[in-house]
Amino acid sequence: MIRVASRPELTGFREKLQRALAIAAALAASALFILLIGYNPLDVFAKIIAGSLGTAYRFRETIHKAIPLGILSLGTAVAFKMKFWNIGQEGQFYLGAYGASLIAFSFPDMPSPLLLTFMFLAGFVFGGLWALIPALLKARFSTSETLVTLMLNYVAVKWISYLQYGPWKDPQGLGFPKIASFSRNAVPPNLFGIHLGWVITLCLAALVYLLLKRTKLGYEIDVLGESEATARYAGIPVFRVMIAAILISGGLCGAAGMLQASAVERSLSDQLSGGLGFTSVITTWLARLNPLSIIVTSFLFSLLIQGGNFLQSSLQIPASISLVLQGIIIFFVLGSEFFLRYRLVWTRARTARMEN
Repeated sequence: MIRVASRPELTGFREKLQRALAIAAALAASALFILLIGYNPLDVFAKIIAGSLGTAYRFRETIHKAIPLGILSLGTAVAFKMKFWNIGQEGQFYLGAYGASLIAFSFPDMPSPLLLTFMFLAGFVFGGLWALIPALLKARFSTSETLVTLMLNYVAVKWISYLQYGPWKDPQGLGFPKIASFSRNAVPPNLFGIHLGWVITLCLAALVYLLLKRTKLGYEIDVLGESEATARYAGIPVFRVMIAAILISGGLCGAAGMLQASAVERSLSDQLSGGLGFTSVITTWLARLNPLSIIVTSFLFSLLIQGGNFLQSSLQIPASISLVLQGIIIFFVLGSEFFLRYRLVWTRARTARMEN
């Protein structure tokens, strides 16, 4: 028989070695999968790198995907640290983009620095308030935040679709269901050829790291995530801490929506996220809720996303292959997390009971 037993805490070197072995196994399994579908793994891996980093344009597109993914993952980490399973990143992303769009369309001639600041704040507030709904429902009725946040995603997307096909439909769009573009003042400037969002992402990562590791609120979030009973015994205001953490979590997701709408799409659309909200759950877990590691994992996953799109045109391989590769990597890396904490013990099966 096989029994699961707790493993003694590993040393830093052995822990890093096991994670490296998991990544190596994931790459080997990915290569085997590519070989089985009839392609040369080396060619595919080379095309993924070339498709994501091969030219200045491709590198820029990779960073454009890494920026919202990184900020979404930071927001996810704050909620997950408290064991609040926020799966509503997509909805908070779209509500943040909607709030920013309200400001952009209401004050198109406002000076750019001021307009972008108000758009960012609006995106943060709208995203945070959208996340607050499941938090209040959980606090009042003990509802499942996983289910409520997931369902609210669809409400948010349908709201944007309604605007796109209805009240906000561009009259100069020649009948095409699109929302008008933002004014130039509502678009952030570039720095080194990439919009300023990459600087904002790095700053937010540093701020979230300081929040979780160096502040009283971060300590309270950590304690609440470990045990609500312990938090109450320690005198931590559970409701207040939960509301603050969820507002920050949803606000960061909303800020990601603001940047995607203003810097990349320069408009609002119901196709704005491309599924990055759900991907952020994966990158957050792989980074083990560490804000600094989130930047790295978000960039690596953006390589896969952008490189996967390039595979379709270069080798006529479906872009969905990159999703399969992501799944293989997740399987092995998360599997290694299990074996870092537990081990399988083989025990001899008991003999049948002796007959009296």
